[in-house]
Amino acid sequence: MKTVSNTLSLSKPTLLFEKRDFTKEQLLLLYENLLLPRLVEEKMLILLRQGKISKWFSGIGQEAVSVGSALAMQEAEYVFPMHRNLGVFTSRKVPLYRLFAQFQGKQEGFTKGRDRSFHFGIKEQNIVGMISHLGPQLSLADGVALAHKLKQENQAVLAFSGDGASSEGEFHEALNVAAVWDLPVLFMIENNGYGLSTPNSEQYRCECVSDKALGYGIKSIKVEGNNVLEVYKAVKEAREYAIQEQRPVLIEALTFRMRGHEEASGTKYVPNDLMDFWAAKDPVNNFEAFLFQEGFINESYKNDTRSRLKTQINEAWQKADELPLTKGLIGREIKDVYAAFQIENIQPKSTETKKLRLVDAISQGLYQAMQRFPELVLMGQDIAEYGGVFKITEGFTEQFGKERVRNTPLCESAIVGAGLGLSIKGMKAMVEMQFADFVTCGFNQIVNNLAKIHYRWGQNADVVIRMPTGAGVKAGPFHSQSNEAWFFHTPGLKIVYPSTPFTAKGLLTAAIEEPNPVMYFEHKALYRAISEEVPKQYYNLPIGKARLDLEGEDITVVTYGMGVHWVKAIAEALPQISIELVDLQTLLPWDKETVKRSVEKTNRVLVCNEDTLTGSIASEIAAWIAEHCFEYLDAPVLREGSLDTPVPFAGALEEDFLPKKRIKEKIERLFEY
Repeated sequence: MKTVSNTLSLSKPTLLFEKRDFTKEQLLLLYENLLLPRLVEEKMLILLRQGKISKWFSGIGQEAVSVGSALAMQEAEYVFPMHRNLGVFTSRKVPLYRLFAQFQGKQEGFTKGRDRSFHFGIKEQNIVGMISHLGPQLSLADGVALAHKLKQENQAVLAFSGDGASSEGEFHEALNVAAVWDLPVLFMIENNGYGLSTPNSEQYRCECVSDKALGYGIKSIKVEGNNVLEVYKAVKEAREYAIQEQRPVLIEALTFRMRGHEEASGTKYVPNDLMDFWAAKDPVNNFEAFLFQEGFINESYKNDTRSRLKTQINEAWQKADELPLTKGLIGREIKDVYAAFQIENIQPKSTETKKLRLVDAISQGLYQAMQRFPELVLMGQDIAEYGGVFKITEGFTEQFGKERVRNTPLCESAIVGAGLGLSIKGMKAMVEMQFADFVTCGFNQIVNNLAKIHYRWGQNADVVIRMPTGAGVKAGPFHSQSNEAWFFHTPGLKIVYPSTPFTAKGLLTAAIEEPNPVMYFEHKALYRAISEEVPKQYYNLPIGKARLDLEGEDITVVTYGMGVHWVKAIAEALPQISIELVDLQTLLPWDKETVKRSVEKTNRVLVCNEDTLTGSIASEIAAWIAEHCFEYLDAPVLREGSLDTPVPFAGALEEDFLPKKRIKEKIERLFEY
């Protein structure tokens, strides 16, 4: 495995450096910023062998890309680095001791020991780190750039990716959205020739990664990634272009990593002659040799600079190493899953109401939220002039404009990521999934970015995802799924599922007020099937509270959504049974206290939902009742749901699939127990 010497290994540079308009002070600043991450890396490799840190992703050989790019951006502009971009953090003057505490998993690190390496962000330095899935940070960069555009801020965003990640769907979605929306994003692709051990010849067939820009109609630049002056110049010019033209730019930096993907993987798969070729193009040694050649530094300056930086590194390490190990505190861990928020209960200012269908109540709530929160942006397929397939946003563009009511490409993942980017910039986002079934295309962003970002490094995710859901409309297996249980298992999300127009409006406005990500489910079959009097003015309802839709003495039925209406119809058909109906309304977090009180009262309980039964929310709640309310039960806890099959299309098949008949049978059985 090649290593890089601490001493000057070149009498003159192999790379061609052109001074252009660089002053001596600028060149020396670049030199020190280039040298610092190299020296930190050398320290980390020693500490890794000593067992003081557990893992390291080396960027040796790629420092010029990180440093040149970061210094070409303004400090107020956001940078989205990856795990080989230590130079971004050091160039942004992130305190080294906190970086080292992060690498050790200590409380003083940026994730309080909850994540490793560079999987974090730092608000003070306008840095947003990656997640392991790669690619998703590009969509977040789109969202930050959109915020710049909406606020008319003359700023750009820099987002890093690799040649391997350029094969991912999120890469293509993010580039497409940036191109269609004319966003000032710089996509910096570090092409180091390998995705772990897989060479580029097995990753893609185009000659250069920068060629991929052609498909999106955006400008591309290819640059010598080991030449810090060329990188700095390319990024600076691209930044000016992106701001002036309000257009994205793809930059391909040709470089190489001299060590393994991470230290355990090694570099045996790399031919020796290729290692030798890139060793001769080392970015630190070549720039150092150039400065010697031009007379800007001498041996004494070099040694003094290295000594000073090493002292700084060692002192920072000692400070971090002396910090205590992170202690487990369960209460703190649970508390930090969500951003702290206490909703202010808002009642309508007048008693005036209007009879609204569910679809109208949702539309009215969304409209009034747009009035109340000028920082709220709506995004979704066909939601602008067309008003969405269910016409929720019909007429919104006339009032709020297409800047805030945005048609999107079919890029669910990128749009969810853009929503998170808006949140990072202090805005709010509502993303409409055309059908809840299509959320699979944005699943990674939801469960790994939205849900985890506050727990990981304290960034809220002020994003609501509206989900038209449910069966009963003969739409088949790809437009009828009840998929709320997929998200019920994900800490960090909140899930709302109203069953009436009144609750739909009040819970939607509350969801938009929330700084946490909310999955908001709305049953398609109820859109135009039910109506009730709803306050005309703005109001909200608390998330996390169930309601008693029916009060009874014999049996508690716990359900939500369409299940509420099934049970009410069954209650009318079975007047001899006094049913207490608990409408959960919020599924995560769900209201355990209300459920427990009802079970204590009736001593019999059925939990049901429209979703398939195995692994359902009904199953989890039934298990909780059996564990926590056993002493109050006079009968087994029963549960019911749809058949464990995909949702069928034909009417008779769909009727058998849904649990309405079986719910009635379970209620009768429970009453007779």
